[in-house]
Amino acid sequence: MSQKVRTRFAPSPTGYMHIGNLRTALFAYLYAKSNDGDFVLRIEDTDRNRYVEGATQVIYDTLKTAGIKHDEGPDIGGDFGPYIQSERKGMYKEYAEELVRNGQAYYCFCQKDDIREDGDNPQAGYNRKCRNLTTEEVEANLAAGKPYVIRQRIPLEGSTGWNDLVFGEISVENNTLDDQILLKSDGMPTYNFANVIDDHLMGITHIIRGSEYLSSNPKYILLYQAFGWDVPEYIHLPLICGRGEDGTVSKLSKRHGAVSFQDLVSEGYLPSAIINYIALLGWNPGTEQEIFTMEELSRLFGTDGIHKSPAIFDYQKLAWVNGEHMKKLDPGYFRDTAFPYSNLSGTALEAKWDHIASLMQSRIQKYSEIPAQIAFLKEMPEYDKELFLHKKNKSTFETSTEYIKMALELIPTISDWTVDALNEAFSALAESHELKLGRLMWPIRIAVSGLMITPGSATDIMYLIGREESVVRLEAALSKLA
Repeated sequence: MSQKVRTRFAPSPTGYMHIGNLRTALFAYLYAKSNDGDFVLRIEDTDRNRYVEGATQVIYDTLKTAGIKHDEGPDIGGDFGPYIQSERKGMYKEYAEELVRNGQAYYCFCQKDDIREDGDNPQAGYNRKCRNLTTEEVEANLAAGKPYVIRQRIPLEGSTGWNDLVFGEISVENNTLDDQILLKSDGMPTYNFANVIDDHLMGITHIIRGSEYLSSNPKYILLYQAFGWDVPEYIHLPLICGRGEDGTVSKLSKRHGAVSFQDLVSEGYLPSAIINYIALLGWNPGTEQEIFTMEELSRLFGTDGIHKSPAIFDYQKLAWVNGEHMKKLDPGYFRDTAFPYSNLSGTALEAKWDHIASLMQSRIQKYSEIPAQIAFLKEMPEYDKELFLHKKNKSTFETSTEYIKMALELIPTISDWTVDALNEAFSALAESHELKLGRLMWPIRIAVSGLMITPGSATDIMYLIGREESVVRLEAALSKLA
C-alpha cells in the first residue's frame, strides 16, 4: 500500500505574503488535494532577527482569504504538533548531538573573527578549522564554557544526487558544499536543519519549494542519509520574474508593482482570480482553459504540467483573469463588495448604486477602476466637440445640434424618470423621425457624458445624473456646437 501524500507550507512570519510564497503554498496544497493527501501548515520562526509581530496572523488570514485550507497547523492542531518551530526548540539539540556522536557533525568553537574564506577559493565559506579537533580538545573547550555551534560534516569526496519531479536527475559534487551550521550558539536550529527534522517527524512525503533551493538540496539529502531516514520526493518550482519598463526580466520585486497578496487584494483583485493566475505561473493544465475554480485546480493539478523555465508575472494577464472572475460573481455580491471602491457614499448617486453596479460588473477588470469609470457622473469632464463626429452614425455638427434640440424638447414630456421610460420615449422619437436609434443617441450620449466610450447607454447616464443635470449638459453641448 502506497504512503499517503503529505505536503507542507512552512513560511517565516516576516510581515506579508509574497506572491512566490503564496504560489508555493498553493502548489503544495493542490498537489496534496489532487492525490487525496494532507496539507500541513508549519510556522518557521527560528530567525528572530526577521520576525515581525503579528505576521503569523497575516499568514492565517492570507491562506483563509485565498481559499487554501490546511489540514493541520498551529491554529487547528493535529497529531504532529507543535507546528511552530520555536515551540519545538528542545528537540533539535538532541538530534544535532546524535549526528555529532555518529561522526556526521562536529562542534565548532570559531568566533566570527576566526572564520575566514579560503584565499584561493572565495566560494569556500567556512574553512573547516574545527572539523578535525581531537576528542580531548572538544571536551576541554566545552568544559571551559566556550560558545559553540554544531556544523554538518559534509563528505569531501563523491557526489549527492536525486530525481527532482520537475528538473529530473540532478547531481552535485560534495566538495562544492560547505559545512553548514545546524545548531546556533543560542541553541536554536538553523532553517536548513529544523526543516529536515520537522519534515521527517511530521511525515512529509513531498517537499515543494522554489528552485532557488536547488543548490541547498544536497545538504538536506545528506542529513536524511546521516540519520538513516527515507528521503522525501522533491518538487522545485521555477522562478517568478517581473518585466521592467525597459523590457528586462528579473526576479519579481516591488519595482515591478504589487508583489504581496494583500497589496493585490487592496488594488481590487479578487482572491479567486489571484489564485487562478498564480496557478498558471509555471504550470499548465495541458488544455486551452485559463479560468479555473479552486475545485478544478485541485482536480487537474499535477507535476507533469510544471515548467522548468522562469514564469513572467504579467499584470495585464492578471487583470484579464480578474475581469473574467468578476463577470461570474453573483450580482448582489459584486454590488456589495464593489461599493467601498466607488467613493459614492453620502452622495446622491449612492441611491442609484444598484444600477451603476449592474453597468460596471462586465466592464471592469478590477474594483479600483470604478472611480475613474464613473467620475463623469459626478462631474462633467472637459471634452472636444470633435467627439460628435462619427462616420458610421453619419453624425455631424449639424445633425448633433438637431438631435440634441429634439432631446431637450422631449425631456419635459417624460413623466417617469426611469431607464425603461427613457428608452421607450427615445425609441418612439427615433421612429417618428424615421431615424436609426443609434444615430439619434450618439450625440446625446456624448453631450451627457463627454466621453467616446461609457459604461451604459445615453439613457442609463441620463437616468443616473437625473433630469435637471441632463438638461444642463445638453444645453452646454448646444453652446459648444454653436
